Amino acid sequence: MLLRPRDEPGLWPSLFAECQRSAFHLEQRDTYAVPEEEERIRRYLSGEEAVPAPSREWPDLIADARSRGVTVSRVRVVTVPHTDYHRWLLSVTDVRVNDGEDIRYLPRHLAGEVPSDDWWLMDAERVAYNLVNGEGRPAGLAVTTDPRIAAYCEEVRQRLWKLAIPYADYVGSEFAKQ
Repeated sequence: MLLRPRDEPGLWPSLFAECQRSAFHLEQRDTYAVPEEEERIRRYLSGEEAVPAPSREWPDLIADARSRGVTVSRVRVVTVPHTDYHRWLLSVTDVRVNDGEDIRYLPRHLAGEVPSDDWWLMDAERVAYNLVNGEGRPAGLAVTTDPRIAAYCEEVRQRLWKLAIPYADYVGSEFAKQ
């Protein structure tokens, strides 16, 4: 397993540059302590309009991957009713969908068994576990090409993908209103 710290220069571009077919992200936490999001979440919770990230870094990364034929998708396993974090995230997800990501939501009570970690599965061959510190803040990635771990993650991806609801349908669903 290769540990890659959050402050590693070019961490995400290098990870995506190696990707040839697909990049899938499993998100299963009810809240994320991402410093770059804190002020936007605070403003949203005080009644201001939700604002997406001002940086073009992530959208440009997705555009590059998609231009090479890489599909980028996520399943967000969420507790219903939603936490404040997921209420905010749901309000800005359309930006990521418009950038080319296929994002689906799955209420936790419908998901069955869900792994305890968030991870990216690249080309069904490489798994990058999202690491967090004691405060829940992003700390980096632990990357493995162990074929057994990748196969397990691919099985989880396939199962959850079938159960998950596309963002456009979820945002108008009874779950999103809770």
